[in-house]
Amino acid sequence: MTWLNRAADGSVILTLHIQPGAKKTEIAGLHGEALKIRLAAPPVDGKANAALIAFLAKACGVSKSSVELVSGDTSRAKRVRVTGADAATVEALAASSE
Repeated sequence: MTWLNRAADGSVILTLHIQPGAKKTEIAGLHGEALKIRLAAPPVDGKANAALIAFLAKACGVSKSSVELVSGDTSRAKRVRVTGADAATVEALAASSE
């Protein structure tokens, strides 16, 4: 899976395509080489990034402090590191949208 990479420290790096301002927050499947996530939060004052971190933490079964935005702070294309998540749980994210 090109959207999911394992780091040497055991964490996973997710390549994401974000659609802020959607009707509801959900995983929308694959968008090219990235996992597409729709966020209900608007892309204002970091609200979409905060919503993304909270959504991924809940979906992966980890605390918010275990989810870190690595790159793409103001972009739709983002890379996020998730520490302490079960790999199978993270891999199931894309399947949950189908």
